[in-house]
Amino acid sequence: MQATASPPSSSTSAKHPTGLYVLFFTEMWERFSYYGMRAILLLFLIDNVRGGMGLSEAEGAAIYGLYTGSAYLLSLPGGWIADNILGQRKSIWYGGFVIMFGHILLAIPGGNVLFFTGLATVALGTGLLKPNISSIVGELYPEGGARRDAAFSIFYMGINLGSFLGITIVGYLGQKVGWHYGFGAAAVGMFLGLIVFRVFGQKYLRGYGDVPTKTEATTESGNQSRSLLFLAVLVGILVILQVAGILDLTTAQGLAKGAGIIITLTAVGYFLFILLAGGLTLVEKKRVGVLFVFFLASAIFWAGFEQQGSSLQIFADRYTDLNLFGWQMPSSWFQNFNPAFILLFSPVLAALWIFLGKRNQNPPPHLKFVVALFLLGLGYLVMVAASNIALTGELTSPVFLTFTYLFHTLGELCLSPVGLSSFTKLAPKRYVSQLMGIWFVGTSLGNLIAGLFAGGFDEENVQQMPGLFMSVVYFSFGFAALILLFHKPLKRWMGGVQ
Repeated sequence: MQATASPPSSSTSAKHPTGLYVLFFTEMWERFSYYGMRAILLLFLIDNVRGGMGLSEAEGAAIYGLYTGSAYLLSLPGGWIADNILGQRKSIWYGGFVIMFGHILLAIPGGNVLFFTGLATVALGTGLLKPNISSIVGELYPEGGARRDAAFSIFYMGINLGSFLGITIVGYLGQKVGWHYGFGAAAVGMFLGLIVFRVFGQKYLRGYGDVPTKTEATTESGNQSRSLLFLAVLVGILVILQVAGILDLTTAQGLAKGAGIIITLTAVGYFLFILLAGGLTLVEKKRVGVLFVFFLASAIFWAGFEQQGSSLQIFADRYTDLNLFGWQMPSSWFQNFNPAFILLFSPVLAALWIFLGKRNQNPPPHLKFVVALFLLGLGYLVMVAASNIALTGELTSPVFLTFTYLFHTLGELCLSPVGLSSFTKLAPKRYVSQLMGIWFVGTSLGNLIAGLFAGGFDEENVQQMPGLFMSVVYFSFGFAALILLFHKPLKRWMGGVQ
């Protein structure tokens, strides 16, 4: 960014504003609570020895998928509430309180109703807080440019530091002391985040995210009618599937499958709507077509990647040697490899893209997606080998999961930041926010699929494991090959956008 004659301020000087670090620590503690609780959630649901709920793998994994998927899906109404009613700062404050209250409910041993109420409460609070804290980070840098990119990199480090600490502390307390102590620690983490936000946010975030965005009254009755009609069609489809016996919405698995159908139809319907009735030019339509391909690729990637809290967690707990110099390591600690590798390799890949960019050799976004899907499949090839060892009745070496997490993290770094950037660059200006929401819907869908996939882990039928892991290899390699097949038209449709 070129220097100007105006004096430097908190938004234009080289030094990052203090408000960034307020948001850094607030998000760090919120992610501490989210990832910490998520690390032990499925283990608690299927545990029938140490005071868990004793559910089957299928039911427990479906509930896990519903929770993680809902937490991301609820960011859509959470963002709307901030934009139209509360503003970002109040949404973060109230969302944090709702999260903390939900974790307190989870920490109280009080039966299934209390537990599921707590789980739903945490998901609602996460949906209200998650999208809005990132929005304020962007507000701190109205000039955009490299400083804004650097700020988000710092913010992303806070996310992964919170994840690492949460998995370590909550995972240990939950597995070694008691499940509800782990849930209680997650509540403490969110409480610390609220203190940071309240004490320092009043001073350093004043003027940011205070007032809801003034929205123009452009909602026509025709748009409302179309939305109601679309909602009625979705409900009708679910009713038909229920009556036909294809779905059973009275079970966790049925609800998860129903949610997956709704999310898929909503995303596909939205893309079709803006392509056919969105008033787009031919160039814009082609770019939206590219974004649809990216949406599908991201859903497939996250469906495999998010197994770290479901099927990979089960594998770590049951089929991996956890003995560390005579001490049994908590199986949930394997999930710490992801944030640790993120912290280690984020600067490396960022430097690589800059290095290649200076030489005009930076791969286009869709090829980075290909690399991400290839790395995902490679990680599951490692798990196929590990599961074949597990079939012999022998505990597998922790090296297998370590390399799987390494490949998956490198894949995440090739897909997640690239996808976010591509959606902001390729989306038509009047649809940027909505299409960014659809990007997160892909994450939600992936989480749901991850939970349903883990439901296939039947302890009495270990022979199925290699086949289950191999199915992810086929999907990831297959879609990567499909993108490569359409490399030239995709590059043309992007119109030179990198």
